[in-house]
Amino acid sequence: MAEPFATIPDAGRLRLRDARVPLCLIAGDGPALADDGDGLARVDLDLADGRIAAIRAHDAGAEGGGPGGGPGGGGAVVDLDGGQVWPCFVDLHTHLDKGHIWPRAENPDGSRDGALSTTARDRGANWSADDVRRRMEFSLRCAYAHGTGAIRTHIDSYEAQYPISWRVLAELGAEWSDRIALQGSALVTLDSYREAFAVGLADAVAGAGGILGAVCMIHDDADALFDRVFRLAAERGLALDFHVDETGDAAADSLMHVARAALRHRFERPIVVGHCCSLAVQPADKVDRVLDLVAEAGLRVVSLPMCNMFIQDRGRGRTPRWRGVTLLHEMKARGIAVSIASDNTRDPFYGYGDLDGVEVFTQAARIAHLDRPVGDWPMAVTRSPAEAMELGEAGRIAVGGPADLLLFRARHYSELLSRPQADRAVLRRGRPIDAAPPDYRELDDLF
Repeated sequence: MAEPFATIPDAGRLRLRDARVPLCLIAGDGPALADDGDGLARVDLDLADGRIAAIRAHDAGAEGGGPGGGPGGGGAVVDLDGGQVWPCFVDLHTHLDKGHIWPRAENPDGSRDGALSTTARDRGANWSADDVRRRMEFSLRCAYAHGTGAIRTHIDSYEAQYPISWRVLAELGAEWSDRIALQGSALVTLDSYREAFAVGLADAVAGAGGILGAVCMIHDDADALFDRVFRLAAERGLALDFHVDETGDAAADSLMHVARAALRHRFERPIVVGHCCSLAVQPADKVDRVLDLVAEAGLRVVSLPMCNMFIQDRGRGRTPRWRGVTLLHEMKARGIAVSIASDNTRDPFYGYGDLDGVEVFTQAARIAHLDRPVGDWPMAVTRSPAEAMELGEAGRIAVGGPADLLLFRARHYSELLSRPQADRAVLRRGRPIDAAPPDYRELDDLF
């Protein structure tokens, strides 16, 4: 007799019977699977020893799921009744070091300038190793409970701060290595690479296995600055990750400069560019030129719809006129790899958020019209960011791959995207975890 969905046995062998899986997230060789009309395939999944042992087309006539009642005989069976199964989320762009400072550092007017100045004051006054660690670990616990398996976090890396924050990141990365693959990316303004400390920063990033990056603003010597960043990265074998054109100013075109630098240097490691908001307000002929360059350079784009909706085109007493997101559909049509991520959580750049991949995907679908059909957009929070992070098995469902899975009662996208999915089950290595996020009260003494 199959167990009800609400009861996920903590067993070494498990069969998930009658599951719907996004076809775009099934990888590797396997049986031919039919599309149910919503981009989903109806399957039975066998889990054994923390891995996916088999993927089979669901046989509605099979009682109990097969020989022996479970995978390999003797295993437990959970009937999902057509509910969806996804791999764990991969969150490509976050700011864990800023997370949860809102109670002591509210953005006074919701603007980007207000976010920058408020964050700088809080960083200077409060970001000790203990403060950063407490808030970062709280964020990791939230993400883990919601079903995220990998995170890249940008780390404010100005001269006085980077020795503190990168040490904390290294410690947390080691402590969480069996739960979340944690990557760090250095975050300073582009003009910081004129300074002598940039070499020490690049060495520290390399020593921590991190990624080099910058917030890009165009300066008179922008190309020389980009060349310096690319050379520092290439000399150390580092990937790159840039904050690009996070503005509604149509003149902002640092994305074009990043693409040209990548082509100049014939850069081989992954280059991620985040935000790219100004593309949405540029003339069509310029957009075409820039996207052609981005595609040629092989840049990977990550969009942050929730944060950009919060901060872009904001004015007191004025309704915003645009959504602040980049041209995801146009990029995808050109073969540019696109991802969607959380960005900030409860800090001056975004006053909300909980590092929940369901919320990220749901809000992005609504904001950027990632539907009609949903198609392969689920890749934007799973496979695509995993590839950008060079994580191999993450973000997909494959025979032999890790049984790191999310189980939803929702059967169709209309159900998945309509509720918060608070009743999801999260499996890590095929076993259920406690999917309750931590209580905000745990951080009260920091404020």
